[in-house]
Amino acid sequence: VQLQASGGGLVQPGGSLKLSCAASGSILSMNIMGWYRQAPGEQRDLVASISRDGSTNYADFVKGRFTVSRDNAKNLVYLQMNSLKPEDTAVYYCNAAGLITRWTRFDSWGQGTLVTVSS
Repeated sequence: VQLQASGGGLVQPGGSLKLSCAASGSILSMNIMGWYRQAPGEQRDLVASISRDGSTNYADFVKGRFTVSRDNAKNLVYLQMNSLKPEDTAVYYCNAAGLITRWTRFDSWGQGTLVTVSS
């Protein structure tokens, strides 16, 4: 299963960006989809995740500012980022986990998209 992320870029503090991630390949069912981020010299942290039924989970540092959503029919996951801060600067990675067959799981990562928040 391959994931292709897009939508990163340079934005001023207080601005907004929307990230998208498309999954392709042989997918029987897509369970958890989500976004992680990694700043230079830092570990990769969970930003937000969403299950197939729409249940969401957010890191405390993005609650109230970011919204994760998904399109189950198209195997897409989105991250709407509002009120961006310089400390949100990082490479953002999408992640997806599910089943290829009844007995074969997958856990895939996208290539990362850089978000830079700076004036």
